[in-house]
Amino acid sequence: MSLDDLLAETRAIDTHAHQPTREFLEDAGGQMMEDAASKFGSEMETWDYDEMVEEYHAAGVAKAVLLGWDAETNTGNPPVPNDYVAEVRDEHEDFFVGFASVDPLKDDCVEEAVRAVEDLDLSGFKFQQIAQGFDPSDPEHEELWNTIEDLGVPCVFHGGNSTLGAGAPGGRGLKVKHGNPMLLDDVAAEHPELQILIAHPAFPWEKEQLAICQQKGNVYMDLSGWVPKYIDEQVLHYAGTILQDKVMFGTDYPMIRPDDWLDSLSEHTDYSDEVYRKLLWENAEAFLDL
Repeated sequence: MSLDDLLAETRAIDTHAHQPTREFLEDAGGQMMEDAASKFGSEMETWDYDEMVEEYHAAGVAKAVLLGWDAETNTGNPPVPNDYVAEVRDEHEDFFVGFASVDPLKDDCVEEAVRAVEDLDLSGFKFQQIAQGFDPSDPEHEELWNTIEDLGVPCVFHGGNSTLGAGAPGGRGLKVKHGNPMLLDDVAAEHPELQILIAHPAFPWEKEQLAICQQKGNVYMDLSGWVPKYIDEQVLHYAGTILQDKVMFGTDYPMIRPDDWLDSLSEHTDYSDEVYRKLLWENAEAFLDL
C-alpha cells in the first residue's frame, strides 16, 4: 500500500501545531518570530482555524495537537492563554487536542497547571525551554513536574536548537543550551510516570535524543520542525527500526505545512505499512490516550 493510500484513511495525527493567527505569530512570537521568518525567507501571514482544519483534512490528517505558549517572563511577550486554547479546542472538538502552557518562571505556574487540566480539561503541556529561558533539570522546577505527574497528563518539551531570534544580535538573548535533550534525561529519570514527548529531531543533539528515547520508557520524540528531507539519516533509520514504537509525526504548523511534510516523508523514506501507521497515528493515539 502506498503512503497516499494510508493517508486516505484520514487517521494521521499531527502532534505539534501552533496557531496560524495573530495570537501566536504576532503577539507571543513578536520580534523573535519575525527573525525566524526573515532567516528562512517566509512571510508572517495569518489565517483562521476553518482554513487550517480544511488544509489538514485535505492532507489526510484527522487531528492536531494545538499547543499553548507562555514565555512571558523571559521574552516580555504576552502568552497564548490556556483559556484561548480551550476555546479553540471546543469550537473544533473533533479536530484539536489542546495542550496548555505554563511559564515555569512565574510564581503561579503550579496553580495554573492544575487549573489547565482540572478546569479547562486540556490534555497536556507544552514547554519551550529556550524561549522560556529555563533548565528543566533545575531542582526549582520539581514541584511543577511532581504536579503534572500527579495530574496524569503528558508533556511536550522542545528539543534542539531554535530558529526564534535567528540572526539577531545575541539571538534576542535566547540560550540554545536549554534545548539540549540531556537536561530532560534527568527529568525522565526522576519522574518515571511523567510521559515526555521531545519535539523535533534535536539538532545538533540528535544522537543524544535517540539514546534517551531508547533508554527511557517514558520518553518519546516527534519529527516536527524539519521536513524529512533535512532530518538526519540515523534519526529516520531509528524511526523505522528500534524506535518505531516511540516516534511520531509532527509538523510545527504553520511554519511547516502538512502537505509539504508528508510529501517529503514519501520521497525520503521507504518504511513498511506497519511502521507508517505507527509513525502517523498509532503511536500518537497511545501517547495521547485517544
